[in-house]
Amino acid sequence: MISIKFSNKAVHGLLAVGALCIAFALTASGQVQTSTSTAPAGPPTKSIQVERGEIVYVSGNSVVVKMEDGTLRHFDNVPETTTITVDGKQLNVHQLTPGMKVERQTITTTTPRTITTVKTVTGTVWQVNPPNMVILTLEDGKNQQFKIPKGQKFTVNGQETDAFGLKKGMKIDAQKIVEQPETLITQQVKRTGIAPPPPAAPNPDVPMLVAEERPAPPPVEVATAEPAPKHLPKTASNLPLIGLLGVLFCSISLTIMAVRGTLARLS
Repeated sequence: MISIKFSNKAVHGLLAVGALCIAFALTASGQVQTSTSTAPAGPPTKSIQVERGEIVYVSGNSVVVKMEDGTLRHFDNVPETTTITVDGKQLNVHQLTPGMKVERQTITTTTPRTITTVKTVTGTVWQVNPPNMVILTLEDGKNQQFKIPKGQKFTVNGQETDAFGLKKGMKIDAQKIVEQPETLITQQVKRTGIAPPPPAAPNPDVPMLVAEERPAPPPVEVATAEPAPKHLPKTASNLPLIGLLGVLFCSISLTIMAVRGTLARLS
């Protein structure tokens, strides 16, 4: 029994893996067993992104949030399954209210790992065309052709040889091993919120103005003035007036007499 192993490592991404896959390419799939294993290639790393804002508008499944930097972000068609933890309760989009403070934490975990794929085939060398091709007779009696990469080495009875060392009738157990590096990225989102504070209750120590109803004062009676009489009443006689006129005329007569006597003396 001769054991032959083909071992290839893909260490430079998918392009390198694709190039190395031709190391032991199969033209058929019968009697070829494939096993895959995954192993960590290093410690995982975590990054946390925190976003905060305040809900300013809610309508149906649409929510508008004002972020810390003042920008507005519109979240449309928010699914019913998306919830926010507020005071220990899970609230969906229809239970959100404007004024609520919200926070979203996105935790990203990056884990490097290696995926190892092993393909194994057992058969008898039926024909070999070194250095590129070998035909094996498999356990079901069918022949299957395999391509041998350039420079591929084989271990036969503890001795290293190439394709030219293979002979018809040799029983071989061949393997193709491909190691593919991969980065697994997972995300966890935590949404929390703080309900807006209730309106402040009135302070009993602060005096408040209370409207007080007072009874209306009684009507004030306004005295109406009596109309003035058309003719004044006769309250006195004409004697004083006559006496006043007599005194006036006597004074005038005396004055004239004095003037005449003065003129006569002068002439």
